[in-house]
This record gives sequence, structure tokens and C-alpha cells, in this order.
Amino acid sequence: MNSKWIFCVISGFLVLLVIIQNTQVIKLQILFWHLSASRILFLALVFILGLVLGFALGRRSRRRF
Repeated sequence: MNSKWIFCVISGFLVLLVIIQNTQVIKLQILFWHLSASRILFLALVFILGLVLGFALGRRSRRRF
């Protein structure tokens, strides 16, 4: 098990703890859309979006060289 794998597991665990502690319902307004959902869903969505974008941008920049 290398250090990168251990870092990913610890980071994922910490993110999971933060998400679990934020269970309130929040309202989100973007232009004319109104959304009400649990803060857990918004945090998880933003985290997953960040992972996907980071992975995609990291793979793209690696192919150039």
C-alpha cells in the first residue's frame, strides 16, 4: 500500500465525517431555480464534481508531455 492510497483513504474518511455532520435542509437559489435539499447532498455533489474535474484535468495535462 503506497502513501498516495493512504492519503486518499484518509481524505475520503474526513470528507465523509464532514458530510455526515451537516444534515440540515438548505435552500439554494440560482437565477430562477429554487432548490431545497439536505446539505449532505450538496456537499457530496460538489465533492464528486471536484473529483471528476480533477481527474479529467489531470489526465489531460499528462497527455501533453
